[in-house]
Formats: sequence, C-alpha cells, structure tokens
Amino acid sequence: MLRQAQRDDSPLGRKVKEIMNDGGLVDDDTMLDLVKERIARPDCDHGFILDGYPRTRRQAAQLEGLLKPNMKVCVFKIEVEEDEIVRRVVGRRTCSTCEQIYNIFSDPPKVDEKCDVDGSKLFRRADDTEEVVRKRIATYQRETRPLISHYEKKGVLRNVNGMQPEEIVAKEILRTIC
Repeated sequence: MLRQAQRDDSPLGRKVKEIMNDGGLVDDDTMLDLVKERIARPDCDHGFILDGYPRTRRQAAQLEGLLKPNMKVCVFKIEVEEDEIVRRVVGRRTCSTCEQIYNIFSDPPKVDEKCDVDGSKLFRRADDTEEVVRKRIATYQRETRPLISHYEKKGVLRNVNGMQPEEIVAKEILRTIC
C-alpha cells in the first residue's frame, strides 16, 4: 500500500516516500486511511494479509476497530537475527519491469543486475541501505516490539523461525492460517 501510494505520486505518496526514505514510520492516521481504503475492496471480503502493520499499539487499536466481528486475527513474529535482516534487505534487487525480486547474496540473477525473466535492469530501493535498515530495526525495537505482549495476551501470536529456508517458513505460516 505504501509503495503504491509512492508510485501514484500524490501528495500523500510524496509524504510517504520522504518518511520511508529516511527510515521513519508513516504516521498512524495516514496508515489507517490507507488500510481502511484497501481492506474495503471486494478482494478482501474473505480475508487479507497485512505485512508490517500494525506497528504501534495505537495502530493495533485502530485496526481492531475496523475489523468485522467474524474476522479472525493471526499475528506472525518471524524471528531473524539483526545482521541477517540487514544482509537480506541491503542485497535486495527488483526488476524495473516485472517486479521480480532477487537477492545478490542468496538468490542472485543469472546475469549481474539483469532480470532472469525479461532482461530488464534491476534496481535497489532508496531505503535499502544499511543505515536506513538499522534505523528501521531501532524503530521496531522501540515502537513495534511492545505489540508482542499485546498479541500474546490475546492468544493470536505465532512465532516462526525466519532463519530457516524460505519454503519452510512459508509452510509454517500456511499451516497456521489454513
């Protein structure tokens, strides 16, 4: 949702881009508006997945106010060591055409900086630098980590070892939500 807002190049998108490029979090009211608009679409009628939201206690309360009574909440805490998070994000590259994602360390393209699918040039997002990633991790520790106990108390938190191969992490998550 945030990336789409940036691509739309609206005033909201430019505001989001500036905040994210500096490693900050988009304010709660802006996020609520984005989430509310998105989950109101028909493709969310039978459920949806939010990645990276909510990030604060206030956002969690706002989200809970949007949900219909019959909606089941399931929260995943994917545990990954800090240096590995930095390596994964700093190594991320995306195709400028088809948006295929690579990682120069763990899943590089066959030809350096070229997409295997269509040969387009790969790009690195402006906020995929070590400095910005470490700022985001610090922000997570300060603002988002307190949500762990909130969701543990509700009995909806699932811990997943994110240091495992991607396929195993995906299977663990799917086993819980299916």
